[in-house]
Amino acid sequence: MNQYLNKLFLIILILFSIDIQAQFNPQVELSKKEAEELFPFYFPNVNQFNYYQDENELEKINRTQQSKNWEKFKELLEDYVQQFAIENFYKDTRLIWQLAKMEELYGDLEKAKSLYRLALKHHQSKIDLRQMEIFLDSVKLEQTDDYVPIDYYYELVDFRKSIDTLVPPRGILLSMGKQINSNMADYAPALTLDNKTIIFTSKRSISGSLLSNNSNEDLYVSVQIDGMWQDAVPIRGINSRNNEGSAALNAEGNEIIFARCGSYDGFGNCDLYETHLQEDSTWSKAVNLGANLNSKAWDSHPSLSITGDTLFFASDRIGGFGLSDIYFSVKNEDGQWSAAKNLGPVVNTRGNEVSPFIHPRHQILYFSSNGHLLNFGGFDIYKSNSKMFLWDEPQNIGPLINTEGDEYYFTIDSESEDLFYAGSSSMRSHNLDLFSFPLPMEAQPGANTKVSGVVTDTVKGKPFRGIVSIVDIENGIEIAPKFTREDGSFEFNLINNANYVMVVQSDELFRIEEMFFLSGDTVMNKNIDPMSSKIRFKSIEFEENSAKLRPDMYFDLDKVVDFLLDYPEFKLKISGHTDSSGDEIRNKSLSQERADAIRDYIILLHPIDPSRVVAEGFGNSKPVVSDEQTDDDRRLNRRVEFEIYRPDSN
Repeated sequence: MNQYLNKLFLIILILFSIDIQAQFNPQVELSKKEAEELFPFYFPNVNQFNYYQDENELEKINRTQQSKNWEKFKELLEDYVQQFAIENFYKDTRLIWQLAKMEELYGDLEKAKSLYRLALKHHQSKIDLRQMEIFLDSVKLEQTDDYVPIDYYYELVDFRKSIDTLVPPRGILLSMGKQINSNMADYAPALTLDNKTIIFTSKRSISGSLLSNNSNEDLYVSVQIDGMWQDAVPIRGINSRNNEGSAALNAEGNEIIFARCGSYDGFGNCDLYETHLQEDSTWSKAVNLGANLNSKAWDSHPSLSITGDTLFFASDRIGGFGLSDIYFSVKNEDGQWSAAKNLGPVVNTRGNEVSPFIHPRHQILYFSSNGHLLNFGGFDIYKSNSKMFLWDEPQNIGPLINTEGDEYYFTIDSESEDLFYAGSSSMRSHNLDLFSFPLPMEAQPGANTKVSGVVTDTVKGKPFRGIVSIVDIENGIEIAPKFTREDGSFEFNLINNANYVMVVQSDELFRIEEMFFLSGDTVMNKNIDPMSSKIRFKSIEFEENSAKLRPDMYFDLDKVVDFLLDYPEFKLKISGHTDSSGDEIRNKSLSQERADAIRDYIILLHPIDPSRVVAEGFGNSKPVVSDEQTDDDRRLNRRVEFEIYRPDSN
């Protein structure tokens, strides 16, 4: 059975291999000018030596600072900081902060933000509290996005299921089932390019005596046939008495790189090994990747570029930025792996960076970290784009994936549809199982087109504080809603050339919907009128002596319906009023008929509980204009008012 799976594994990969798109060329050497054109700051010495120090230059910097020649001080400080090696980032963090302040005051605001981020990500605990407060005050420029709490997000989804313009997202966390998961820990998945074969790590293998059983990490494989995952089986020829796990596949599927721990031929406690699929469909004896790549410490979590010539992995070796960093190695023309290099201070922090995953179709690195600034729990998943093998500021992929717990040991399918990762089920909170989840917009590799704007309260003339949601009506990709910032602004990164709906809402605002086709970076400013306790719509004016609804009333009535659907805790009171013309009894009856007609439209044609809507006619007993003189006076009095309220506040 296992031999059959190995053969099928190879055949599937050959049949379904995809075109190799533009990939990394890490051996291209960039000039300082070229690098600075791509990124605000470039640190060429990070992998050259441990620490940079020039006493003469430091003396010049100090003299210039004392003379308060700030422009020259910024120039000298920038030249010095850009010479930093790894140790400088935690030993000389003060200089990074000083340069950030100079850029903020006399230079480039975007550079200042980048430097503040670096200072916060690399400071050590020996920096006093006051200094940290300065850092935190300075990073206010960051304006970190304020995501809506995840529970409330799903409430919004549930409330909108009956509204056809807001298609509920397809998001659901799915266990990969008993064919994959066991009653022991299962984690660290890797997929083939056709997404039909998965290999992963499992502790289901037990070794030892009956009195002292020990779980042993092994690699397992499963193939998908007719949409169903087959029972996972151990990969023979690779698994041993040692622990094997965290595997990566090359594009052809005939090479596996994995971690093995405690082996006699290892350099550290865990090393990276490679094995090849042979003509007889068995795997060759695993070979240690050597001292150029492995260290005396822990080396694991490999990920291969689609071209197979660049390997990313995690290591807690001495000489990094933090507890565990991400490194890379490049295969030379002779097929040997070059000396591992640190990925640098933008991706790596003073904390832990693990589980790198390089997307097979895009120059994007995903990884897990507990050291970056925007964080929802322990380890969160981030993504970073590559430009000529330099990495931009990592972005948190949002609360739809990242929770209060830890997210790592993951992979993404080649079509960017689903993320597969290890998590704890509610029934076995300490046991890892493999799950899949639809890849949300924040994690999509193509989500790099900016939609931004400002929402303004036109009544108060102030920034509006509420929720902005974007709904993908074309692909069904989830997008986590955000609160507007203090200045009323919002920002989303979306996939270009697609149709969306933008929704603005709060407890005091009717939902505003606007469909738009995204073509390039777009600014969408909104002016809104908050909802008062009583609302009138100009469109809802009945014909004289008539209680029949007209089609032009439906648009505003649907706004009321949408609000009630979005906020089930609210109730509605409809008050009908007439002018003073005619008989008082007839006026009261007519106003009641009009209020009832609106109520019937709301509760009979929409899924709204009748107990939430009350209709009452007041005739001409509550005029707006007491002494009617003109047709305009009578029109003002001939009205329908909507009062939306919470039951405990009425």
